Amino acid sequence: MSQVFEQSIQINATAAIVERCFTDLTLMHRWLNPALRCEPLGDGSWSTDIGSQSLFIMQIPLLKPTLRSIVIEREPGLVVWEFQGFFQGCDRWECQPSPQGTLLVNRFEFDIPHPLVNWGFNNFAASWTKTDMQAQLRRLKAVAESLVISH
Repeated sequence: MSQVFEQSIQINATAAIVERCFTDLTLMHRWLNPALRCEPLGDGSWSTDIGSQSLFIMQIPLLKPTLRSIVIEREPGLVVWEFQGFFQGCDRWECQPSPQGTLLVNRFEFDIPHPLVNWGFNNFAASWTKTDMQAQLRRLKAVAESLVISH
């Protein structure tokens, strides 16, 4: 049974600036949880073009759980990563222009096929994950709005 965590935040910046924050690897590492690293797979260069692959690595000592992802949908203001690993599902990032700037919507839809991992996630990590997603959006908002000020 799939689970869905959806969060959104209003950002006082254009959709193009907000999009840069979740497609530019350097900017991503400014707002991602410090325990999460993204690395390109393949030729070594980061891309959000359809078919581009990457690893999302959790910096947990000894374990370093890793999700392999591939971009399955890409339009201006939209990236959808599909991932496989201990989670299976999609992470969707979408900019919706608004009179105040941009509404950024992040939808994380997933299954955890392993029963023990599923139990552990639901009992120990689900609420932390939701809280962390909200914190990431607030950090992304700060990065995007700082780019507006610096231009």
